[in-house]
Amino acid sequence: MTVATIPQTASPPPIDGIFRALSDPTRRRVVERLNRSPASVSELAEPFGMALPSFVEHLKVLEGCGLVRSQKTGRIRTYQLAPEPLKLAENWLAEQRTLWESRLDQFDAYVMKLKESDK
Repeated sequence: MTVATIPQTASPPPIDGIFRALSDPTRRRVVERLNRSPASVSELAEPFGMALPSFVEHLKVLEGCGLVRSQKTGRIRTYQLAPEPLKLAENWLAEQRTLWESRLDQFDAYVMKLKESDK
């Protein structure tokens, strides 16, 4: 008699959190801003015209998936970009591009073969 094991619910891969974080335009703009240099919460929040607590939630999402890091000095919290997770997303996208380019090349060859056989 075999005992059925109950599958454990695995946590989603880190890339899911990265894409989830980047799906929001506000968070993408924060990442773009941090590409230039580290910035304080108030500097980051200034162009968005939203309440600071709402904006801080965006920063928490970015920090939670590892896209940004923060450091507190006195009363000022400064954020900086953490490039490693972006490389993870970039590598995943590159793999997908390679796969689809290969599939499109195969499709193109198939279509050309069909055209030749119609002649």
